[in-house]
Amino acid sequence: QAHLVESGGGSVQAGGSLRLSCEGAGFTSSIHCLAWFRQVPGKERERVARIDSEGEPLYAASVKGRFTISRDNAKNTQYLQMSSLKPEDTAMYYCAAARACYEWASDWDYWGQGTQVTVSL
Repeated sequence: QAHLVESGGGSVQAGGSLRLSCEGAGFTSSIHCLAWFRQVPGKERERVARIDSEGEPLYAASVKGRFTISRDNAKNTQYLQMSSLKPEDTAMYYCAAARACYEWASDWDYWGQGTQVTVSL
């Protein structure tokens, strides 16, 4: 059964860094795109970064220059390196995988369980 398992969340002070990891296994369809989303209570899940099978990344404007997405295909793992963190980055972060690089969360095929990131002043 396909699954994604995340690790690396936690609490950090503003300006600090965290790295999230997400290991996948058991996919029954070809995975072209990997991504990280985040969600705060009462708001929709938003995509913060994605990387396609060619290794081409794309970032939301709010994280560009601070976050870096990467993938290690040999380990079936994707990463999100987060630097210069701000309190507004506080959210539950989810990794996702899909057959294409969809814009909306509802179109993605596979999801991790989520990991909390909390940034304090």
